[in-house]
Amino acid sequence: MLLELSITDFAIIERTTIRFTEGLNALTGETGAGKSILIDALGAVLGSRIGSDLVRTGARLARIEAAFTLDPVSHLPVQDLLAELGIDPIEEESLILSREIQANGRSSARINGRLASAGTLSQIGLLLVDIHGQSDHLAILKSSEQRSLLDRFASLDEIRNELAGNVRDWRAVRDQIQSLTTNSREREQRVDLLRFQVDEIDAASLNPGEDDELIRERDVLRNADRLRADALEALTVLTDDDMTDGSTATVLLRTVAARTADIAELDAGATSLSEQANELLVLAEDLGRELRTYSEGVDPDERRLAEIDERIDTIQTLKRKYGSTIADILDFAERARAELESLSSRENDVTALEEREAELRDTLVAQASTLSSRRTAVATELSTAIEASVADLGMGRSLLRIDIRQREDATGIPFNTSAGGRTVHLDETGIDEVEYLIAPNAGESLKPLTRIASGGETARLMLATKSILSDVDRTPTLVFDEIDVGVGGRSGQVVGEKLWGIARKHQVIVVSHLPQVAAFADTHLRIEKYDSSGRTLSEVRTLDDEERELELAAMLDGTPVTDAARQNARSMLDRSRNYITAATGR
Repeated sequence: MLLELSITDFAIIERTTIRFTEGLNALTGETGAGKSILIDALGAVLGSRIGSDLVRTGARLARIEAAFTLDPVSHLPVQDLLAELGIDPIEEESLILSREIQANGRSSARINGRLASAGTLSQIGLLLVDIHGQSDHLAILKSSEQRSLLDRFASLDEIRNELAGNVRDWRAVRDQIQSLTTNSREREQRVDLLRFQVDEIDAASLNPGEDDELIRERDVLRNADRLRADALEALTVLTDDDMTDGSTATVLLRTVAARTADIAELDAGATSLSEQANELLVLAEDLGRELRTYSEGVDPDERRLAEIDERIDTIQTLKRKYGSTIADILDFAERARAELESLSSRENDVTALEEREAELRDTLVAQASTLSSRRTAVATELSTAIEASVADLGMGRSLLRIDIRQREDATGIPFNTSAGGRTVHLDETGIDEVEYLIAPNAGESLKPLTRIASGGETARLMLATKSILSDVDRTPTLVFDEIDVGVGGRSGQVVGEKLWGIARKHQVIVVSHLPQVAAFADTHLRIEKYDSSGRTLSEVRTLDDEERELELAAMLDGTPVTDAARQNARSMLDRSRNYITAATGR
């Protein structure tokens, strides 16, 4: 239940706090005083889009705060959503929503002091308050709204939500099947290309770093004669004992080793010189052996050279196609192999998806048929109840019928009727198109509501329907912004009775211009407009009994209030109290 609405610097409201009570809260005031601005402010704090133009001129920002109390039993959906969002009530199941709209266009929202988005406010607001603006009654002219009203009356939310989820799953599976089965030629061409690429790379049996080794070996083979000649020349200079002057490196090093050994015998401190000389001699002898082995191993093998050139060409061809290195080529092969496996397994995927699609379709056929049958079963009951209710609201002996039909659709689901099977359109609401048909006067033929009802008639029809649905409507607070537009004084008493009846199970806030409606209020609020320092401002006051009598008299006969108008106001209040006493037995 909405306990309090605080508004600061919003439109022509500088600062006001409105306290609401259980039951019927009526808000009245002269035209232009700002009654609908209060509804706009409430909508803003419940997440509606709002422009910076509603920030009071000269103010930096507008702020709206709404305080609610949550019944621990009836508000389970709200509490579940709060728990999902990680928000705890402040104390004793209370909830405070706030919204700030800055003059520069930015806005912020909070839930129990915690920052939230306008979307989150809207999610919670839909569970807390149901607002019917001055033109919202026109929603009943829409087929979707007519179907929703019927479903709420029949308590079909659960099966409808289950069906909606299955419809989304069914569409997703069908989209997957279509994606897999369309462009099959392109898919087959892709499979052939991938298979060729993988086979080509696998056939090459590449090893990382192989190309560098091949290039080195190719360079050796291409220069084999020169390499062997250089090795032999170096070997000759190092070890050839046939050199006549005995000046080979090895001979000279032997001399060096002998002389340093003599030095070490005479000078123990020069032992390291002898050791180094011996090391050089050993290294020279080892180098000689290795040069001999190298020269003998270098062989200008033309056949091997041709094999290497061919292998390098193969690798270069693969590099041009698949990557700049062998590692890149092998990575490409792995990716291609994975894609090939995925594409090759899609035939099995399609089969599994088709089986899933058939299962979902069978489930949807059963759910949609059940939903349609239950709608048909209660349609007459609802139409009869609305007929009686609108008659009370001064629409005479209007005749109402609820037409339920299906539209054929080759892409839909099979639906059996007495005329045989058909394939009908299916969406998240089921297979039914619902239309309210009305004959406003006796003897007239039934025609769609959109072609018959006037603005006043649709307003009363919505009010009549709301009064019927109040037993199943779980929204705790209902707001009606001039729902009685187009309703004359003769029907005002009945409109007040209807709203009072709805208020027995909901908190109702009504912006009204009819004193007959305001007379039924449990709490009567008046919005007043006044001038302050050359500016027009508004404020809201709760009226006491005497002030309420004066307000009703002014609504009846204008100002200044006459004694006759006050007497009429008293009679109106007495009449509403007598009705309430008779209805409640108190």
